[in-house]
This record gives sequence, C-alpha cells and structure tokens, in this order.
Amino acid sequence: MCGIVAYVGEKEATPIILKGLKRLEYRGYDSAGIALLNGGLNVYKKKGKVSDLETSIQGLDLKGTAGIGHTRWATHGEPNDRNAHPHFSENKSMAIIHNGIVENYAVLKEDLIRKGHTFISDTDSEVFIHFIEEVQNKNNCPLEEAVRLALSKVVGAYAIVILCKDNPEQLIAARKGSPLVIGVGEGEYYVASDATPIIEYTKEVVYLNDYEIAVINKNKQLSIRNIEDQPTTPYIQSLDMELDSIEKGGYEHFMLKEIFEQPKSIKDCMRGRVLAQEGILKLGGINQYLNKLIHADRIVIVACGTSWHAGLVAEYIFEDLARIPVEVEYASEFRYRNPVIKEGDVVIAISQSGETADTLAAIELAKSKGAIIMGVCNVVGSSIARATHEGAYLHAGPEIGVASTKAFTAQVTVLSMIAIIVAKNKGTITESKYMELLYALDSLPAKVERALKQNDKIKEIAATFKDATNFLYLGRGCNFPVALEGALKLKEISYIHAEGYPAAEMKHGPIALIDQEMPVLFIATKDNSYEKVVSNIQEVRARKGRVIAVVTEGDTHIKDMAEFVIEVPSTHEILEPLLSVIPLQLLSYHIAVMRGCNVDQPRNLAKSVTVE
Repeated sequence: MCGIVAYVGEKEATPIILKGLKRLEYRGYDSAGIALLNGGLNVYKKKGKVSDLETSIQGLDLKGTAGIGHTRWATHGEPNDRNAHPHFSENKSMAIIHNGIVENYAVLKEDLIRKGHTFISDTDSEVFIHFIEEVQNKNNCPLEEAVRLALSKVVGAYAIVILCKDNPEQLIAARKGSPLVIGVGEGEYYVASDATPIIEYTKEVVYLNDYEIAVINKNKQLSIRNIEDQPTTPYIQSLDMELDSIEKGGYEHFMLKEIFEQPKSIKDCMRGRVLAQEGILKLGGINQYLNKLIHADRIVIVACGTSWHAGLVAEYIFEDLARIPVEVEYASEFRYRNPVIKEGDVVIAISQSGETADTLAAIELAKSKGAIIMGVCNVVGSSIARATHEGAYLHAGPEIGVASTKAFTAQVTVLSMIAIIVAKNKGTITESKYMELLYALDSLPAKVERALKQNDKIKEIAATFKDATNFLYLGRGCNFPVALEGALKLKEISYIHAEGYPAAEMKHGPIALIDQEMPVLFIATKDNSYEKVVSNIQEVRARKGRVIAVVTEGDTHIKDMAEFVIEVPSTHEILEPLLSVIPLQLLSYHIAVMRGCNVDQPRNLAKSVTVE
C-alpha cells in the first residue's frame, strides 16, 4: 500500500527519494511528499502522483543529504495536500512517514489536544509524531528512547521513519506488521517499504522484524533494539534481484511484461526442483515438516484475493492426488470467526508479497492453536516467510503490476509440486502417474509460450467486448477457480462488472442475466467435465448469449457453438489452470487498455494490502 523511501549519506537525497517513490508507484497511492534537512527541516507534499509533487517543487532549493519520502494510500482523512505525508511534530523539529494504522489514535489525539497540541491533518500519522514528541519532552530522553516508549503505547500496525533537525545525520525507523527494509552502503543507508527502490544502489539489506527500532547514522554501524530495549544483531543479506527485473523492458505496461514472463517465471519456479529425466521432484523448504504434511488430517489454506484463487485450485489438486481434506479460507474471515484448529493441522498461507496483514494475522492465530504453518510467497525475507515453520518461495521475480499474473501461475505451480510430493510419499499415486505429472510439469513453460501466441486473436476479441457492462465467467473442477480469477482480473483493471461461477451453478440464478448483450466466457478444456460444460454452452446459446470459449487445441466441437474460440495446449487435467488462465489475463489486459484504464495502477487498489 503506502510507500516509504528514505536516505542518509553523502549523496543528494532528493533525486534518490523521488526515483524510489516512482519505483513504488505500483503499490497504489493518492498523494506524495518528501521531507529534507536543507537549511532546516522542510516538508513538500502534494495530492496526486509523484510527477505532481515534482512539478510543485520545481525550481526550489532541494539540496540535502538526509531525507524521507512517502506515497500515501488514504485511510484517515481524504486524499489532499494536508493529509499527505510527511507530517511535522508540534514544534516542527521532527517529521514522520508512516505506513499502517494507529488504532488508538483518537484517544491519543484527544489527550494531546488537552495538552495543547494542534493538528493540521485528519491523519493518525500526525498524531503518531506528536505523541512521540510529547513522550520525549516528558521523559527528557533521546529520540530513539522516546520512540521505544511511545511504541509501547501505540495499538495497531506501523512502519515509520523519523527525520529530526537536531540529528541531521540520523534516521529512526521501526516496524510492526508493515514491512521495512534497510539498505546498507558505504557511509550511507537507504530505507524503503520494499527492496525495489534500493537495488539500484546496494544489494546488502537488513529486514527489520516486528517490534524492532533501528537507529541509522550515516557513518556508524546500524543499531537495532527491540521494544523491550534489548539489542539485536542486524542480519545482513544479499538481494536476489536485478534492476532490469523492475523495468518495463520494452513492454507498454508491467502487466503485459509479467504476463509474457510466465514461461520464464514458471521455469524459474521449477528450476532445480523438477528433474523429470531423473524422476526427481524436491522442495527443500518443506522437508522438515513433510511427515506432518503426509499424515495431516486436514489442510487449511488461508489467503486473500488472487492468492485465494490459487488456494482453491490447490484444494482440487491436494484432494485428488494426496487424498487429504482441504479447506480454503479467506484470511480476513478466518482470523475473526474463532476457527476450529487443532494441534497437528497444517495451515498453508499464500501471499505474493508475504506481507498481507490479514494472512499474517491468520498465521499467528493458527500458530497459537498448535498448527504447523507453511508459507508460499514470492518475496524473500518477507514477514510471512519469517513467521512460518517452513515453506517455499515462488522465485517468480518482482511483480510490479497491481493485478497479479505471474505470481498466480507460480503459486499454482508450487502448490502442485507440494501436492505431488505428498502424494508420492503417501503412496496415493502410482509411480507411473508420478512420472506422468513430472513430465507434465516439465513441459509447462513451452506450453505457456504457445498459449501466449493467441495474443493477437485475443486482442481482436477484446475490441468486440471492450464496451460491455457485465461479463460472466464459467468453469468446472480445477477451472472453476480460474473463472473466479478471470472475473477478478477484468474487474480490477477494466472496471467492468464480472462474476465467476461454477458452470453448473449458472442455472441457479445467473442464467436470468443471459441475453444478446451478455458475454459469457467458458473454460471448456477437455477434462472430466467437458461434456457437461458443452451442455452449459448450449444453454447460453439458446438464450442468445455471446459465447467466448477457451478450449484445448484441436477441439472442433465447440468451434461450431461459440462465437469466439481461444485454444490452449493440452496438459494433465490438474495443471490445466496454468494454461487456461493465460487467455483470461490477456483479455482483461487488452480490454482495459482499450478503455483507457491504467492497467498497472488500477484505481483504489494497492499491490500489498498491509492493513486490515
């Protein structure tokens, strides 16, 4: 959601911060601002894009070697200049940038007003810095101690960076429930809400843990203490990310680039893990608890959004291959409904960013009840990766587009591999089926490449339906979650209302919507439900609905029924979602572009939902 960038060192801070904020634009935001130590502590902020901020500060003296920057996604207070970050303390000696939500801000604000504080904005973040200042004045202590004492009274989630004019070579950073990474350079430090603004300058980073406070001085060793005032040793790790992975690489949009990266991202996901010729499938991250997984009475999958759809696909795969009952839960519902979790249950948490607030809270709840927690995420060193007992990284590379594409297929790939490993070790699949699945996995990247060759045809279909007001997506079995995912993609980036349904459920309500204006997209690949889906297509045709069908290559039967047909290669039935989703991603993309929508930064959406 909100983006943080900060710098202290010998270089000019402003260009670094502004470039970093642009790298974070994919997260979604409505205002931007910077604070600099340049002859005093000065704040410059503006509603709108980073480019609007740049225009507003053009010609100003912005020299300075310490600064903080922020892109805000509104929570408390509408998007405008005064609610934009950074925010000053009462005496304007300090400025703060803050991701997260202070849940008890109203109580704190009321008390501060009684003590003579005045507030310019409607935000909880301004209350945060005023409260820190009040604590410092009351206790007559260093800023880092005031931050520690204040955080013990703050309820909620936060990632904060504070700049103080009395300490021009220092930043104070802290986190709880919202990510923060510190880049380590020579006589300089970078702070950001993820690694994308940092990799241009350093590969050496420290990920702050919850309840940790970092004192960052440009020519001193990084000092980290926890909220109990105990020192912790910074763990410096190297970023496994290249600068070109966060550039568009000649594509018009990040989303299109990431759709076309899927042959590579799936291959990278399987690299060193799937060795079909040798009959080997391995995932080192699940070895320690593999026996628990094999003997689990049930698996509970928790996730949000697209990751939840990947979990639904995994439900079919685990139950089919490993014969383990699976429940798939929205993390946001799971954490609040007093779920029945017993010791020995296996909970799989799925998140691209590894920072999804509701999924993290679901993990902590399940852990407290004795469950084994597995994580499936893309970002190395993320909070979910650190909070789980074991798990597997996607290795899909950075996903910049807000609407997830390559992360979804990587998630399904990893979950399929886990299910196959469990089934093999549990003895619920034969050796021949195991080998069949290995070769099917191994052939996926080339088949995704073939599916992408339908792009021009899909673009033509998009031109036909770009002005539609509603869409219906229908699928069965493993392809029902793909129907949900296709509908979500269209909603997210084109703002067309769309619904995904199991094809058989069409008769239980949605069929009332079918008329000559309604586009209905069927996922009708040749699987066990093929004949049933053909019948559903006939029912839509009889009501003059406009049928788009995703079919297996060589299918001539449905060609005679559908107005438009998109072919994908044949694969093993449980892996079909990895191919059938490709046309749906492309269709959403092209429709959105033709409607003039910002496909990389859809309105009101954020890449990583780090607050409830």
